[in-house]
Amino acid sequence: MEIHALTVDTGGFSALELQLMAERALALGATSYQAVNVTKKLYDQCLKYLVFGNSLRYQTYPLSVSAERMFQALEVVNYARSIGADAIAHGSTGAGNDQVRFDLIFTLLGDGIEIITPIREQQLSRAAEIAYLEKHGVSWPDKKGKYSINQGLWGTSVGGQETLTSHQNLPEDAWPVPMTAQGERKLSLQFKAGEFVGFDGQTFAHPVAAIQALEAVAAPFGVGRDIHVGDTIIGIKGRVGFAAAAPLLIIKAHHLLEKHTLTKWQLYWKEQLGNWYGMMVHEGQFLDPVLRNIEAFLTDTQEPVTGDVFLTLHPYRYVLDGIQSPYDMLGAGFGQYGEMNTGWSGEDVKGFTKILSLAGQIQGKVRATTTKA
Repeated sequence: MEIHALTVDTGGFSALELQLMAERALALGATSYQAVNVTKKLYDQCLKYLVFGNSLRYQTYPLSVSAERMFQALEVVNYARSIGADAIAHGSTGAGNDQVRFDLIFTLLGDGIEIITPIREQQLSRAAEIAYLEKHGVSWPDKKGKYSINQGLWGTSVGGQETLTSHQNLPEDAWPVPMTAQGERKLSLQFKAGEFVGFDGQTFAHPVAAIQALEAVAAPFGVGRDIHVGDTIIGIKGRVGFAAAAPLLIIKAHHLLEKHTLTKWQLYWKEQLGNWYGMMVHEGQFLDPVLRNIEAFLTDTQEPVTGDVFLTLHPYRYVLDGIQSPYDMLGAGFGQYGEMNTGWSGEDVKGFTKILSLAGQIQGKVRATTTKA
């Protein structure tokens, strides 16, 4: 077969890494090699909605790989169609989510294109793959061989021997950025209509640049690290480590700002739809039209989510200190929780409570009468 290799960069590769991949692909016999950066497209069409929805898989994982895979698959299938390819090959195993995400997009948009998956079909282990490469003169970094590492704009996932157990954490040297920061660091994160636009008074041209800059500051504190245990698309449980300092800080800061600037029912429905949106992205259903409907709702809620969120970084932890926003409803002047009220009287509350209890009183009376009968 004539091989055309493609790397879809979602924010995880340096210029040197891309150069080395191009050299290796051509050395291994590829007819051509291209690298395409879709980082801004990934943010504009997906990540910003994960922020709007405060989407964390099982309240833990910021869907780092889930979102990336959708845009990698979309770019791959579009490229394959543009060059008239007969098939698309990918290296997913038969035991994870990515095989479904890739195959689903390729099936939906590939117009019958063949999907080739040698690792899945031959059930090759990581050790067998490395041995095969070494046999054919292709060296592989020790750390990459020991751990499955996926780095991108929205975090880095790390899987290996420890994550195959239910009780072991990853060692310090497995994490992509070592914990080197000492003391504490105050930060002020700026949001405009729900989008993270900068910090400490610096506004960036695009949120992607703001995310990358925040990651560079926060990752050395060792924040944003965790082990995620979840349900895979194919039904088995999965366990993986992840490091996502900027994504977690942004989502948690955004959520705090929303608590001050949105109403009770906006927050309620956003929580339901944000979780649903994240679940659909995780399951590979990014192309379902309902996601466009949810995106429209989430966007419509975000205008007042504007202001600054103050936080403090410490080694291995962070503290959300508070917010400042022109839309802050906490200081609207109607009262101070637990202290005083200026918008109602004690008699008003007594009447309100009496009416609020009426349905419960009716129910209790009916049940008591029925029990006696």
